[in-house]
Amino acid sequence: MQKASDLTVQCLENEGVEYIFGIPGEENLDLLDSLSRSEQIKLILTRHEQSAGFMAATYGRLTGKVGVCLSTLGPGATNLVTAGAYAYLGGMPMMMITGQKPIKKSKQGRFQIIDVCKMMSPLTKYTHQFASADNIPSRIREAVRLAEEEKPGSVHLELPEDIAEELTESLPIPASLSRRPLAEEKAINAAVAKLEAAKSPIIVIGAGANRKMTARVLKQLIEKTGIPFVTTQLGKGVVDERHPRFLGNAALSAGDFVHRSIESADLIINVGHDVIEKPPFFMVRGGTEVIHVNFRSAEVDPVYFPQIEVVGDIANAIWQICEAITPQAHWDFSRLLTIREANEAHVQEGSTDARFPMYPQRVVADLRKVMPSTGIIALDNGVYKIWFARNYKAHMPNTVLLDNALATMGAGMPSAMAARLVYPDTHIVSVCGDGGFMMNSQELETAVRLNMNLVVVILRDDAYGMIRWKQSQMGLADYGLTYGNPDFVKYAESYGAKGHRVESAEGFAPLIERCLNEPGVHVIDCPVDYTENDYILHQEIKVRSAEL
Repeated sequence: MQKASDLTVQCLENEGVEYIFGIPGEENLDLLDSLSRSEQIKLILTRHEQSAGFMAATYGRLTGKVGVCLSTLGPGATNLVTAGAYAYLGGMPMMMITGQKPIKKSKQGRFQIIDVCKMMSPLTKYTHQFASADNIPSRIREAVRLAEEEKPGSVHLELPEDIAEELTESLPIPASLSRRPLAEEKAINAAVAKLEAAKSPIIVIGAGANRKMTARVLKQLIEKTGIPFVTTQLGKGVVDERHPRFLGNAALSAGDFVHRSIESADLIINVGHDVIEKPPFFMVRGGTEVIHVNFRSAEVDPVYFPQIEVVGDIANAIWQICEAITPQAHWDFSRLLTIREANEAHVQEGSTDARFPMYPQRVVADLRKVMPSTGIIALDNGVYKIWFARNYKAHMPNTVLLDNALATMGAGMPSAMAARLVYPDTHIVSVCGDGGFMMNSQELETAVRLNMNLVVVILRDDAYGMIRWKQSQMGLADYGLTYGNPDFVKYAESYGAKGHRVESAEGFAPLIERCLNEPGVHVIDCPVDYTENDYILHQEIKVRSAEL
């Protein structure tokens, strides 16, 4: 016989869990005590539950294994909601474990009690309250299976205080061997025939393709056929974006060079399309046909109704297509490559702009120059995300961590911290706006306490810049979106981190390089100027791309 909390830890160990991120409460004390004796799982104590959830989700995103976060009941559980939605929409395997008052007898009436499982239901793949210690192994195994199964996402388990202290003879359940179903041969043959008959096909790489094996076989297909490709924001880096057939990233909603490329193609191979992303194209009746390649069938709506669906393991499907296809002499990619050249030239503009405060094009270009191919940048959410998606070429999968699903602020620095735990020897930079940084800036203490080597770049414009830009685009008065900031250098130093301030555009890259090579947590205050966003990101691009 053993205590249910001990069994819970054993089950998590059995699933390969390395870290639990979070803030325990009174109702978690039995679990915390059991966790203290684990030789495999390390507790990462954070300063806010939301940060813990972002860290767990990013761990899942980078490893493919479930990341685990912990909170108490009530307010602790509600603080996990945003992170749960972040993992759910973003396809990141993540488990939330929350505490609860005793369920077999009242301890304190309804104090702090809400229906957490019902709250979590719309933003998880699975939620369950333990009512018996004997069921813990099966429910944990099921939760992990669902979290990691395509499409990955968040799950939730509630462990009430009285269940945690129950005695049980149950044991962990080992994982079963599981293989994803393969695409049907007829679908592969139909896709190959359609591709060979096309004149100018194009590949669109989305979120579901961001898997190691898929990345390898997609590169093989592109090398064999020469078919050009574009990426969505969550597809960045699946294939090296320095590739001569890379046409650009769909960072903007419409009107960019990428959209001209897609419009010029007569067939789109949409690999890993996920409706949570802003669509890189809209289908119209009688327009360009689409081959849908994904783990799941297409979610059809008025602007997405593919003519051929190749449903099954994506990597295997692409491999089958690559093996069967014969490159065609009538394929003509000349127009697509002309558009590529125009996009490449536009991306380079502003990369050496010496004006200060810094222009975002220079920030992106300089950071790309100093980061190695394996280096990881973790972005928060703001207008700079568009600049990084468009201009920062990802060389490898999951080296640009951005969120184009929930698009939440506050995730940038926690994501970088999780990446540091997964990759202890990789250069990692968190890029945040001042608004997003301040939402979870308390985690500087966590990073310092864990002796992390981390660089945090704060792009400071003293405003909620993205919304302010949209406000201006709509012709509305500039109102309600500016604020004051602390002295970020002193703020960082108060946590025991090292604070720096960029004084010129020329000084940015050397400062980043120095911070990357010096141990410790570095916070860089970088003033940024977004005044030309509207012209560069919309007016100029639309004019130039329309000319093509």
